[in-house]
Amino acid sequence: MKIAVIGAGAVGQLMASFFAESGLMVTLVSRRQEQVEELRANHLTRINVDGTKTVQKVAATTNLKELPQQDLIVIAVKYGQLHELYEQLTSLSKEVPLLFMQNGLAHFEEALKLAQKNIAFCTVSFGAQLIDSSTVQHRGVGVCKIALERGASGIFHRLLLLRNDLFPIQLVDNAQQILFEKAVLNSLINPLTAVLQVKNGELVTNKQAFLIMQTIYQELIGAFEEIEETIPFSKVIDLCEQTANNTSSMLTDRIQGRKSEIDTIVGVLLDKALKKDHYLPTLRTLYHQVLAIEECGERR
Repeated sequence: MKIAVIGAGAVGQLMASFFAESGLMVTLVSRRQEQVEELRANHLTRINVDGTKTVQKVAATTNLKELPQQDLIVIAVKYGQLHELYEQLTSLSKEVPLLFMQNGLAHFEEALKLAQKNIAFCTVSFGAQLIDSSTVQHRGVGVCKIALERGASGIFHRLLLLRNDLFPIQLVDNAQQILFEKAVLNSLINPLTAVLQVKNGELVTNKQAFLIMQTIYQELIGAFEEIEETIPFSKVIDLCEQTANNTSSMLTDRIQGRKSEIDTIVGVLLDKALKKDHYLPTLRTLYHQVLAIEECGERR
């Protein structure tokens, strides 16, 4: 089984590592030739949750079009890079299944405009941290949820056969639902960690941060009643504790001076809530704080 993973960041590398460990033929597609050369020379190293290291040989390239026919293409870039990819994906065979792994909700309808017959969406709750161009650290075991939105599910059922306790995969029914639930969880954790510059666990141990997170949760269930049943606040606390030592992606973006995914995660939720006449003042304030921090960074 041949799998190409587009995006050689933390999530892409971790996925590629587990796929390769299971015996699949994996190719990582990077934007940087330097990273391709390092992956070819040093292979892909995963630092496991117990501190041990696993090294896997993977192919690497910067040119998606030069790849032979793949059984599955996993798109693990951030939303901001998707628009560069759509044209390349359009040039691929309509028979090649696509699996999108972006946070937020903005990419859902865009992806479905592609001609590919089989398109699925994925959310992950594992922790991953990029150490260098060919090394990724697995910072917490979490479920990889896959939902087919269009086409046949055969290729995704084959992923269930991997059966790795460190990399559990589930097939679920509703793609929009899992994307929405992940966006809610991200909105409760990511912007607050980015503004306060704290790791996930401190949102539970810091009393004031915990109160802010509770307030945002109350705002969200006021706008989206179903959240209280599908994402009880205890689940939010559990996630913070399970990923206590993780640096959220939004805080990582702030540290590295990159634009975050605040618009595609929080911005979309705010728009959905506003259509239901809910303003979400606390979350909206955090949203604008993150944008202000990014604007200040751009001027330096």
